[in-house]
Amino acid sequence: MAKAVVVKKNNGGTIAQNKRARHDYFIEEKFEAGMSLQGWEVKSLRAGRMTLSESYIIFKNSEAYLFGSQIQPLLSASTHVVAESTRTRKLLLSRRQIEHLMGAVNQKGYSCVPLACYWKGHLVKLEIALVKGKQQHDKRATEKDRDWQRDKARIMHK
Repeated sequence: MAKAVVVKKNNGGTIAQNKRARHDYFIEEKFEAGMSLQGWEVKSLRAGRMTLSESYIIFKNSEAYLFGSQIQPLLSASTHVVAESTRTRKLLLSRRQIEHLMGAVNQKGYSCVPLACYWKGHLVKLEIALVKGKQQHDKRATEKDRDWQRDKARIMHK
């Protein structure tokens, strides 16, 4: 009799998160975007080999691109494919979303950064956000508030 194969899912489909963005920015609006990927990149993403730290979204010719992210190729990657781990990847968004994001970035002083990369069915999705930068005193206030909420939860739990 054949044994059942157990497939583990890693953290509910999350591939990578940009925790630094939540610390450094006020998040104003979130969007979901698809990514244009090559075959070896999808295989590496299934192994969870992506980093989003210090990556951001750039706009060129009315299109959005993910710049600065890394997808490390697997050791067993094909020899006839040149794997460029930090290439700029095109984001798949609707025309209205791109125009909204470009207007906010160009006119209102926002930035656009990725927050997380995850699986949605068999597709790879990227959660991107319009953000404003935090000053040092804002970061301290956020940390102080988070500590107070944690202490309050401990007190209420007892």
